[in-house]
Amino acid sequence: MSANWNDIIVALATPPGVGAIGVIRLSGSGAIELISNMFPAKNLTAVPANTLHVGVLQDGKSRLDEVVLSVFKSPRSYTGEDVIEISCHGSAFVLKQVMEACIRRGARMAKPGEFTMRAFLHGKMDLVQAEAVADLIAAETKAAQETALHQVRGGFSHVLSAMREELIKFSALIELELDFSQEDVEFADRSSLRDLLSKLDKTTHDLLLSFDLGNVIKQGVSVAIIGKPNAGKSTLLNALLNENRAIVSAIAGTTRDTIEEVLNIGGILFRLIDTAGIREGADEIEAIGVERSRAKMKSADLVVYLFDVHTTTPEELNALQAELKADCRSFVLVGNKLIDSQHQLSLEALFGLEGILWIAAKEGIGIEQFKQALLEKVSSGALNSEGTILTNARHYQSLQHVSSSIDSIRRGMADGLPGDLLAIDIRQCLYHLGEITGTISNEDQLDFIFSKFCIGK
Repeated sequence: MSANWNDIIVALATPPGVGAIGVIRLSGSGAIELISNMFPAKNLTAVPANTLHVGVLQDGKSRLDEVVLSVFKSPRSYTGEDVIEISCHGSAFVLKQVMEACIRRGARMAKPGEFTMRAFLHGKMDLVQAEAVADLIAAETKAAQETALHQVRGGFSHVLSAMREELIKFSALIELELDFSQEDVEFADRSSLRDLLSKLDKTTHDLLLSFDLGNVIKQGVSVAIIGKPNAGKSTLLNALLNENRAIVSAIAGTTRDTIEEVLNIGGILFRLIDTAGIREGADEIEAIGVERSRAKMKSADLVVYLFDVHTTTPEELNALQAELKADCRSFVLVGNKLIDSQHQLSLEALFGLEGILWIAAKEGIGIEQFKQALLEKVSSGALNSEGTILTNARHYQSLQHVSSSIDSIRRGMADGLPGDLLAIDIRQCLYHLGEITGTISNEDQLDFIFSKFCIGK
């Protein structure tokens, strides 16, 4: 990433392979002139910005393709530089020829994330927005898409910028006090600073709390379906997927190994894991499957413990609940093989535990309610919130430092520290806030962040 930023860069902006259209993107001073020399139909350097042009692209006397050119002139472009996009027919051979012709004329291949990095360096977006671009490209669900879009539009950045601007004002006033230290004056109202710190602390705290949900939105939730043999685990998996994915049999121990499938519920990806029934294995292979089930139970984000309502006693369920509380991050008890609503009432009275879900997986009874319960278990309704949700581990770490800095400022004020020492703590807080948006950054950090982008973006 330490390349010359005056270079013209080129990359394929669409996925490799055969398709109807393939788009090649160039950016940098001279990019438009480079393509204009390959486009005899008109002088592209003289055309208005943000316009489309149709014609034949040539490499010397060789015709490459009939293309559509999109011309964007600095600074009104994605990168802030001159940008031109070539929409070719989607032949891999044609695209390769066009790329090679551009490189022969002075362009070089773009590195991963280099277009977006140039956009960041030219002030078209901050670092939070740049990282959200990568998240948007990788989004697999509606929730992930909306969260990334919120950040691309600057939702998170606006929150951080407002916090930082207010703190900068107080920092400036406290720094000013140092010039009048002999006169014992206070330009910065300490009570207003306390109010600001309380506001900053709440905002930071709320953002940190949202990280668990943000991680769920970005990575999905691993859900281990656990239970004794013949409890109906494979039947439940098939009912959730609406297909016969797992083999269902009355023979205990049919499922010997874990089966994993992905289900999208309300914009969250649930990675469902059907496991072998937990019991003393009838043979060596089944025993290995049971051991894997126990391992999945401990590592999963959420455990669904399925039990047969006809063969499970209240004593067993109480003991099981205590075991799950000790071994699992989060769990839900699900009673299977329900007969009807009257049966459910008698079961609720028999077991006497709140929060049990009652289903009949084979008949599809209670499956939709079960899906909704899973969604509520991981999101607590926060998916419908308009607030900012933290999804990036780097941001989370920096906000932890911000929270520590706020505590230091508060302690300093309580202990009556002089303005010069308070100013040090405030500058530290400002540093960590700036680190998130890229106001404070270093080349190694940028290299790491943008190296994870796809080439062409």
